[in-house]
Amino acid sequence: MKIAVIGQSLFGQEVYKELRKEGHTIVGVFTIPDKDGKADPLAAEAEKDGVSVFKFPRWRVKGQAIPEVVAQYKATGAELNVMPFCSQFIPMEVIDHPKHGSIIYHPSLLPRHRGASAINWTLIHGDKKGGFTVFWADDGLDTGPVLLQRECDVEPNDTVNTIYKRFLFPEGVKGTVEAVRLIAQGKAPRIPQPEEGATYECIQKKDNAKIDWNQSAEALHNWIRGNDKVPGAWAEVDGQKVTFYGSSLVDNGTTANGQPLDIPGASRPGLVTKSGLVLFGNDGKALLVKNLQFEDGKMIAAAQYFRSGSSAAVELTEEEKAFAEQMRAVWQSILTNVAQIEDSTDFFKSGAASMDVVRLVEEVKLRASSCQLQNEDVYMNTSFQDFIQMCVRKLRGEDDEEELVVDYVEKNINNMTVKMPHQLFINGEFVDAEGGKTYKTINPTDGTAICDVSLAQISDVDKAVAAAKEAFEEGEWGKMNPRDRGRLIHKLADLMEEHQEELATIEAIDSGAVYTLALKTHVGMSIQTFRYFAGWCDKIQGCTIPINQARPNRNLTFTKREPIGVCAIVIPWNYPLMMLAWKTAACLAAGNTVVLKPAQVTPLTAVKFAELAARAGFPKGVINILPGSGSLVGQRLSDHPDVRKLGFTGSTEIGKHIMKSCAVSNVKKVSLELGGKSPLIIFSDCDMDKAVRMGMSSVFFNKGENCIAAGRLFVEESIHDQFVKRVVEEMKKMRIGDPLDRSTDHGPQNHKAHLDKLVEYCQTGVKEGATLVCGGKQVQRPGFFFEPTLFTDVQDHMYIAQEESFGPVMIISKFKSGEVDDVLRRANATEYGLASGVFTRDISKALYVSERLNAGTVFVNTYNKTDVAAPFGGFKQSGFGKDLGEQSCRTKFTSGV
Repeated sequence: MKIAVIGQSLFGQEVYKELRKEGHTIVGVFTIPDKDGKADPLAAEAEKDGVSVFKFPRWRVKGQAIPEVVAQYKATGAELNVMPFCSQFIPMEVIDHPKHGSIIYHPSLLPRHRGASAINWTLIHGDKKGGFTVFWADDGLDTGPVLLQRECDVEPNDTVNTIYKRFLFPEGVKGTVEAVRLIAQGKAPRIPQPEEGATYECIQKKDNAKIDWNQSAEALHNWIRGNDKVPGAWAEVDGQKVTFYGSSLVDNGTTANGQPLDIPGASRPGLVTKSGLVLFGNDGKALLVKNLQFEDGKMIAAAQYFRSGSSAAVELTEEEKAFAEQMRAVWQSILTNVAQIEDSTDFFKSGAASMDVVRLVEEVKLRASSCQLQNEDVYMNTSFQDFIQMCVRKLRGEDDEEELVVDYVEKNINNMTVKMPHQLFINGEFVDAEGGKTYKTINPTDGTAICDVSLAQISDVDKAVAAAKEAFEEGEWGKMNPRDRGRLIHKLADLMEEHQEELATIEAIDSGAVYTLALKTHVGMSIQTFRYFAGWCDKIQGCTIPINQARPNRNLTFTKREPIGVCAIVIPWNYPLMMLAWKTAACLAAGNTVVLKPAQVTPLTAVKFAELAARAGFPKGVINILPGSGSLVGQRLSDHPDVRKLGFTGSTEIGKHIMKSCAVSNVKKVSLELGGKSPLIIFSDCDMDKAVRMGMSSVFFNKGENCIAAGRLFVEESIHDQFVKRVVEEMKKMRIGDPLDRSTDHGPQNHKAHLDKLVEYCQTGVKEGATLVCGGKQVQRPGFFFEPTLFTDVQDHMYIAQEESFGPVMIISKFKSGEVDDVLRRANATEYGLASGVFTRDISKALYVSERLNAGTVFVNTYNKTDVAAPFGGFKQSGFGKDLGEQSCRTKFTSGV
């Protein structure tokens, strides 16, 4: 058809583009005149295509159509007028002229909310349903017959902007084009609008957007959000007009602490809190406002009300001055009508529009990727000088709009001052547990208390899960571009690297890890893990699938990988930070949110990690940390209906219990990394030096508190005695002592209960008849030290041959030369299957053995060589699901759709 498009804005532009794609001929575009030297987006698009564009300032004078204007319109020969977002009054001589008449888009479910402020009134009335109508235009431009309608749910905190972006814009474009398609096919209905249910409210202007405080909190919230961003609901505060933006209802049970703000007419003073301005309705219930704008156009975060204008300007470095000049050039390219960008130049008063805000935010990102701006940052800093100051503060990490309050326990140790948070971390804040409950975390080096740590209760778990759910479903995390998510994870890794010595020190005093090992592995691999998964954020893809019905109807099937939602993570005490990183990094990369329970005996690096994540800029609720008991916190996470995935590393016994709870609760996804009794087979043709060195590492690495530790070594009988002798010689050289001493090889066991179990484990081995070559006892000194221990002559039926020690205990059994299949049978005769190893110079033998060992990882002529890019997980009762590698974020923390 030949179509005249009469309208404006990006919406009109998109309708115009889609109509051309449908094959229609656009004979003319009729839009508004240029503003501040800039053409409307619809006009700019049409001019680019060489389509005739008419920019009439008006179509009528004193109620009468202007003949010249109507004549120019009629000369186009249009068969249909399409009017997307039309703000001008079009005379009936034009509306009725085409063969097919005129259709117009209206942002409401007509007949409800007739009029120009329809979207505003949908929200002001608190309607649960909204939508749009495409109707046949009439003289009133809102009472003609209905052609097509589309409906959507209105969310409790929707604004004009959010409902427009989510539904009215994208679906409105599709609906308008669909209406034209129906007309072309001769199938377009004309359904008369009933008068019953019809409403017509006034056009919302600044004068009539004043807030009436004598209403309920919900009504106040609806009024504010219904006028956000235009024209803006306002009230008198401190003798001036203040406009309120970003309203949300507050949980009635929430108590707010803040500085009172007198508001004339309100039932009680507002409260300026760190979250924003809390306001109260006449029903005693509350709402929260995020942003405020003053009469001079200056917008601030409501939390900053009593501090606005108090911060001194920062002096720019040479590098920052260069950045400022780059941004001055960007402003100049946007504000083409301004001769020169001065420090006082106002972005909006100089003619910038909403699309210019989007462009400016992206231009900043291109020049300084670490400066992540939101559109509101531009609205709050409208002069060039304020804008640059805001950017520089963000680049320096001084943006204190949401100040993180941390109650540290400080210790001067390891030639540094270590600052340790010790509270729960929920929804972006460090908070005490319900009832103020705490417990003491103990330094295993000397048995003394490090500090009191908040002990999470069931209500704390529910709060954390609710925060994570809201962050996933409603917050900026769920809407964040994957590449931006990757940048944020990279920034977190950078902060971890900056604090690596502090993290390693905390790990040493909290878990007994030798400092040098903690620095390299506990912390070092954690940083590597976050960097690795940051790179996967924008590479989690689906695929297209050939199907039988692909022809002749051109059907297409494709899959997407989408985040699951709230993920609970329960980690053990042997690698407190590294286990957190292995699971959390992949989870975040896939776009999920996290509630993590660290082991009760080693919580401190987890809560320090929470601090660094907050300082990196992670939105509230994305990461939540709950120190507490497994029986209470872990159980509640397993049972919680809003948790969609649970990842656990720990004992097989607890893993079975968790799996059952997850199934009964809501069939949540589960991944388990459980116990191990990893066999290491050493053949006589091995490199003996390497076999001794790596064999010792396979057992004594990290004091034997290692899930893949070689739980039993099978040594070929011809080299058995030599191997044992060499190992004993090396064991005598091991230095046991303070993990912060750089010469220490072997630190304390993690906690007293584990130390007692190791003593009992070795006593059992002696009773069963195994030969205790050396060790087997608690070291008589303060702290939880246990000697590196060696047993030989261990038979297959013995307890120590079957059960994991999870400590520095080497179990050696011999096997006869040439009996490869027999030693494989013995090695596989366990319900565990986490890791294994083989030492031989014969590559054929190595491949033969590695293919037949039932374990998730098989090491050949090495051991303990895990890498962030290689998947890690077990067989049988060692669990299922993989940590690390591509599979972890692509399959473990996503679902196919």
